[in-house]
Amino acid sequence: MLRALALACLLPVQALACETALLLAMDVSNSVDPGEYRLQIDGLASALRDPEIAEILVQDRIALSVMQWSGSAHQQISLDWQRMISSAHVTRFANDVRNLQRAFILSDTAPAEALRAALAQMRRAPDCTRKVIDMSGDGTANAGTEIAPFRRRAQRQGITINGLAIEGLGLAMSNYYRRHIITADGFVETARGHRDYARAIHKKILREISRVIGSRSTGFPGSPG
Repeated sequence: MLRALALACLLPVQALACETALLLAMDVSNSVDPGEYRLQIDGLASALRDPEIAEILVQDRIALSVMQWSGSAHQQISLDWQRMISSAHVTRFANDVRNLQRAFILSDTAPAEALRAALAQMRRAPDCTRKVIDMSGDGTANAGTEIAPFRRRAQRQGITINGLAIEGLGLAMSNYYRRHIITADGFVETARGHRDYARAIHKKILREISRVIGSRSTGFPGSPG
């Protein structure tokens, strides 16, 4: 009986445990046309519905939030923090993602201000073991301030920034995200255009929630393995 009582006392603590708070920050600047926006939204929703990802989300009580960003004054928390404590929560969140209306059109690309807004959102995150910002985009900065101070702030606060670089040709975006966006413990996943976004975001989220971060990986960012 004493053993059963001890186990019962532990259950509430275990039920409240949260492994990762993951903020999904999506670029919706002028370089993203309506079809490409839909590819991003559908790709993210499909990744969250994947059985392997969904199982980890629930098992580790992962908290998710979605932010859309573009120009200096254009950042919107489209879905606030939600804990994935059951398969129903995952399904509902994925459905909400798929139904998201685009927040901004005809706007510049200001990743520094996006990171500032993301860090503010992380201050509101549930008390999780890890905090991760997932920045995705298809263009370099053409508006806003310097990125470096916000990246340094994230590192001081123990927040990981990973990148999903949506390429045109070559690896220009991947290199940009590696040099200017991600933290020292982060990594870059490469999408070969918006049509490859679904595969890339699936791989990236799985890597993030499986507790495999850049400092434990090998190879060029976005490369297999």
